[in-house]
Amino acid sequence: MSDWRLLHKKRRMMKHKILILKTYWLKKDRLSNHIFKLVFTFILILPHITAAQALGYNANRIACSADGNAQPDLEYTGKYNYADPDDWGATPASLAILAKLKLQDQLVHFSYNNFMPSPAHTTVRNYMNEGVDGSIEKWNFNEDVFFDVGTHKKEAIKDLKEEIEKSTKEDPLYFINMGPSEFLYRAVKLVVDEGKIEALSHVYIISHSNYNDNHLRRPDHHTIDDVLKLSDNKIKFKRIKDQNNKNNSNEGWSSLHDWSVWDWLKNHENPDIAWIWTCMKKHKEFRADISDAGMVYYLLTGDEDGNPSKFQEFLGDNI
Repeated sequence: MSDWRLLHKKRRMMKHKILILKTYWLKKDRLSNHIFKLVFTFILILPHITAAQALGYNANRIACSADGNAQPDLEYTGKYNYADPDDWGATPASLAILAKLKLQDQLVHFSYNNFMPSPAHTTVRNYMNEGVDGSIEKWNFNEDVFFDVGTHKKEAIKDLKEEIEKSTKEDPLYFINMGPSEFLYRAVKLVVDEGKIEALSHVYIISHSNYNDNHLRRPDHHTIDDVLKLSDNKIKFKRIKDQNNKNNSNEGWSSLHDWSVWDWLKNHENPDIAWIWTCMKKHKEFRADISDAGMVYYLLTGDEDGNPSKFQEFLGDNI
């Protein structure tokens, strides 16, 4: 073979080797990018994994009960004859958090206006109903799991009782306590009276409010301690830190009269997300308060230090 042909053959072999090396490094680079994306995704969802380990939550059933009654309880002789308006905004915010993680089907019960004895809204606007209906429409929740306690008290208590009775080790129930404890007490009492007390061993209650846990509208009403005692302490109760830090607008889910930390919500390009701000602004005392939403955020992220900026990052561009 001539020197020229030999040189040409060597060059072709060299080009082939270079092509093989380029292909190898390209595939390796693509694999590295894929691995990087997997690691990055894992880092993003790590808080949710941690939360599941912390509370045992793993896309299980969720029940919530909120107050928010605007109808005056004229027989009540205390300072306020209506409920805290914070749930007018906290309910849409809580449902948005669930919807963001595609957990609509895991919400099996949501009662509202549960400030017992919960008179029906006959003379004032039913703000809670507006927030619930809007959330159902925007984020595709099952309307059959929602109950206005003012008009369907017996049905609401019975429904929560039935969801509690379904609870097993493999199918626990997580209850978000967004109102006084009397409504929950009545549902738990039915469970006990029906001989299903063992189901309560697989029920978790999350609260953040000493007020909700201990507020009594009537002398014969009950506190959260009464609920736990009735369950023979089978219910697992977790009270996270109070989500109302009114001294710092950037901590917790209540910034009192500082609405500036919620400007991102007001001006959000997604009208369904911006609607949450509209619900918040209905607050009759003009407070920027969706503190009860912090409990849902905690359940799903393991973070009891939520705040407006974390909520913004969590929701992102859409739900």
